[in-house]
Amino acid sequence: MEMEKSGKFSDYLFAKMGPPTATELPPKTTERSDAPVELTGYRRWLSDNLMLLVTLSGVLLGVILGLSLRPLNLHGDSIMLISYPGELFMRVLKLMILPLVISSLIAGSASLNAKMNGKIALRTLVYFASTSFFNAALGIALVLLIHPGNPDLHNADDRSTDRRAVNLLDSLLDLGRNVFPDNLFQASIQQAHTVYLPKPSILHAFNETMNDTLLSGADAQRLSEDLTEEVVLVRDVQYRSGTNTLGIVFFCLVFGTFLGTIGQKGQVVVDFFAAIFEVIMKMVTCVMWLTPVGISSVIAGKILSVGDLGLVMSQLMWFILTVAIGVFIYQFIVMQAIYFVVVRRNPFKFYAGLIQAMLTAFATASTAAALPITFRCMNEKLRVDPRITRFVLPIGCNINMDGTALYIAVASIFIAQMSGMVLGFGELLTVLLTSTAASMSSASVPSAALVLLLVVLTAIDAPVQDVTLLFAVDWFVDRIRTTNNMLGDCYTAAVVEELSRKELMALDAASVNYQDMPASTPNGHGHGHLEGGLLEGQTELETSGKCVMTMTMTDSVVVDMSAVMNNVNLQQEHCNRRV
Repeated sequence: MEMEKSGKFSDYLFAKMGPPTATELPPKTTERSDAPVELTGYRRWLSDNLMLLVTLSGVLLGVILGLSLRPLNLHGDSIMLISYPGELFMRVLKLMILPLVISSLIAGSASLNAKMNGKIALRTLVYFASTSFFNAALGIALVLLIHPGNPDLHNADDRSTDRRAVNLLDSLLDLGRNVFPDNLFQASIQQAHTVYLPKPSILHAFNETMNDTLLSGADAQRLSEDLTEEVVLVRDVQYRSGTNTLGIVFFCLVFGTFLGTIGQKGQVVVDFFAAIFEVIMKMVTCVMWLTPVGISSVIAGKILSVGDLGLVMSQLMWFILTVAIGVFIYQFIVMQAIYFVVVRRNPFKFYAGLIQAMLTAFATASTAAALPITFRCMNEKLRVDPRITRFVLPIGCNINMDGTALYIAVASIFIAQMSGMVLGFGELLTVLLTSTAASMSSASVPSAALVLLLVVLTAIDAPVQDVTLLFAVDWFVDRIRTTNNMLGDCYTAAVVEELSRKELMALDAASVNYQDMPASTPNGHGHGHLEGGLLEGQTELETSGKCVMTMTMTDSVVVDMSAVMNNVNLQQEHCNRRV
């Protein structure tokens, strides 16, 4: 039997090795004909970057299509039909945001212990606040140096007499209300915000006066004007449509942290959310093949919907250039320097791996819409620890708004320059602090910065009516600053991973030591030496991916080498006996 087994093994081994020389005929092999062939050269590069090329082609096709169709002066219905595939593409991406955020945060926070979650959260928030503060300071420096605000652009006819009552206190209080929602299901569809309404008593008194007294038209109008001047606005907390992502993020972080502390009893729930995350990522991969049609439709429709593109760009060219220079400096100098100093690796290689996600963020003008693609790039291409990406990216798309901080600082001083205002050190410091605070309370939806800009303009007593001038170019500037927001989240994950490397290695080492002890699963079936037991707060996904698979591969190599050596010894003994 031993001779027969060794003969079969040698046939299999030599079949795998192939012919020893080129002159001999290849022997029969048991190798499957559909075995994957390893690509080399340009084919391998094309295979690795196919999705990037698909996304880039969609952006270029959208720009070319939009510019080529502008001279035709298409009807509004035609533009709507051109934009329709892009609208559906955006809807599909946004559809996956909520399950992706919930599953990634719960699975990610449950894979770490409570102390580790606290350290990562502290490092993440400090980094977010620091980079937002720096971007606001960079924007102030650039707008003062370039001075894009031209008073000639100020058109009194376009001014509105409506001054919205907006202040920083309301924004910060609304931020707290959204972080701590009173109804989790309501947070999925609505978010709280403060509005100012007329005091009910005055309107009620006016109505009673009109009902009880028969006044002439002139007297009623005069009484109405007198009461309107005395109207007192009061705060009222209402709910508007839109997902309260901040509240969901906070709940999922707390839920996942406590889920990780109960060990094996909560492992079924952790596996459930980990499976949801994997399913959503597979759906994202399928959706990405629709990118050329979706992104080209979004960009072409937006270009066609702008009235006089040349006039708008020429009037606000210096404003757009100021924002673009700030984004360029931060992306290509500051972020790369931070990554190199902290991580000690090539930052531009990391940047190149995020081009696909950056193009998606540029096309959709939303960090949240690009979140599924960002996860795919960070986990599959750049191999950042999924325990960190699942923790940092969902938080970052709601809090970290580096590009928005830069834009708000530039836009507020730009409007002040157009109005002929001279800002002193106190006003500039106010712009710096309010831009940083407002950007961290921004929603990750398109053009949210225009609402926050009113907060800063009110703080420095600048004319809020002139914000309407920026509406014409915000569709383009919004896309530029969104790339800053998305890249800021990714670089934060890389930096936090490096700063937390010791703690992550300690968790992995503790997991290996824990698995050396015999353990069994909740259903009573033992895992054995390699797969036995899970560290409290450690998911099965992490332990199997980082420890079990590595040890299994190592053992398989040892077994193969032992079989080869035994086979060689048996063949030598057989030859000696025959001699």
